[in-house]
Order: sequence, then structure tokens, then C-alpha cells
Amino acid sequence: MSHVFPSPEPTDGLNLRKLTHLIYGLFSLGLISAGFFGVATIAAVVLAYLKRSDAAGTIYAPHIDWVLKTFWWGLLWFVLSGLATFIFIGWLTGLVALVWVVYRIAKGWLALFAGNTPNADF
Repeated sequence: MSHVFPSPEPTDGLNLRKLTHLIYGLFSLGLISAGFFGVATIAAVVLAYLKRSDAAGTIYAPHIDWVLKTFWWGLLWFVLSGLATFIFIGWLTGLVALVWVVYRIAKGWLALFAGNTPNADF
């Protein structure tokens, strides 16, 4: 019986665990600052894309994918909500999108602290 183990992390520079925490932290900073530090969220996404191949085959790969999917789906819903403000429902859909993004970041980050991968049940 053979087991598949994640590939070992490189020892030079930031390890992938710290890097993934940094990605979640930057994304969160962008959210809690209400866009004032929106560049932090962009930095998190850029960093995630840059390190995505390094994380392949490790427990951190699903976290990076989780953050990227959260960003792109969140951006889509925020843009659609912005457009929907013209028909007066955009504020509600924007609030729902914000709660969803915060939920996914919290859920993914808590899974990282626990040493697990986030599951995409929502």
C-alpha cells in the first residue's frame, strides 16, 4: 500500500505555511480597511499567483486556490452589486457578497491554523 505525501517545503525564504498566512492576512487587511488598503488585497492575489506553482502538491495549494477563487467570485459579485445599485438592490447584494467573502477568508484561515485544507461546501 503506497501513500501519497505532500512534497517537502523549500527551506529558503518564507516557508509556505507563513506565506499562506501572509496571503490571508493581506486579504483580510484589504477587507477590514474598507478599501483604504485595497492594495493589500491585490498584493495577496499577486503573491498567491506567484507562489501557486511552489505550493503545488502541498497542503497549501488548496488554500491558495481558495483565496484566488474567493477574490474573483467576490469581485464579480461586488461589481454586479455596484451595477444593481441603480435598481436599489445592490446594497443588499453587496452586503451578502461581503459576508460571503469574510466567511470564506475566516473559514480558510481557520483551516490553515488547524493544518487542514478548506472544503468548498459554500
